[in-house]
Amino acid sequence: MSTSVNSTPVNEKDEQVFQDLKLLNAVNDRYGGVIVEVREAMDSALFGSVLRASIAQWRHQGKKGVWIKLPIQHVNLVEAAVKEGFWFHHAEPNYLMLCYWIPEGTHTLPANASHRIGISAFVMNEKREVLVVQESTGRFQGTGVWKFPTGVVNEGEDICAAAVREVKEETAVDTKFIEILAFRQSHKALFDKSDIFFLCLLEPLS
Repeated sequence: MSTSVNSTPVNEKDEQVFQDLKLLNAVNDRYGGVIVEVREAMDSALFGSVLRASIAQWRHQGKKGVWIKLPIQHVNLVEAAVKEGFWFHHAEPNYLMLCYWIPEGTHTLPANASHRIGISAFVMNEKREVLVVQESTGRFQGTGVWKFPTGVVNEGEDICAAAVREVKEETAVDTKFIEILAFRQSHKALFDKSDIFFLCLLEPLS
């Protein structure tokens, strides 16, 4: 999808100011914004000054959203970015993503991931026997409750592969994915995210 941007004219004096300042390296995204990935260590005060100058240039260029990817080793720069109006978008084990909206009015930046995907494995053999387990951790620990193997789908993992993996990890039983029997959606689950849960039918192979 392409997005047209109306750039504000920049006079020669402004151009010279931008050339004299060290600005943040950025790449254009597909939606009229820029993406910055901080790769070098920097003093937080200096970073704040460079960031302000960079935002001024991007504003003159008609840019919209600004994304800054801060690796964990550059955590000292977070406060400076927040003081310039950036907010947290999401975090991973090794980096924090912050964002900023240059135009006036409500931003149109996409939200962080809204759902977590879980699975439950209904494993039934030819004798119509069903595989159940007891949890060693979690809310069912020590309750004596028998339940289907359950788990969370990993990033980049298919639902069918997750079901087979969870059964193998919890019971050492090899299985074959057959079909999805049902699914449900709930809200305000882990960390207030929504949750989609799939009940999968599997056939035991061992």
